[in-house]
Amino acid sequence: MDKKVTLTAVIHFEENLYVADCPEVGTVSQGKTIEEAIENLKEATELFLEEFPIKGFSRSLLTTFEVPSYA
Repeated sequence: MDKKVTLTAVIHFEENLYVADCPEVGTVSQGKTIEEAIENLKEATELFLEEFPIKGFSRSLLTTFEVPSYA
């Protein structure tokens, strides 16, 4: 059985597509839906990790912060 790791997907909407980014390894993909973007990101990340396995890694910490809005 292959060892699995849990990675982070950061998703935003850009020009009619959802863009999914994995900050731990730097892979990015997109899709017409959030689900499709995540599936495409998983596939891109699996292919990337076949060539460049994770040696030591720490999960990203996601948080929020506020700044003034000048709209």
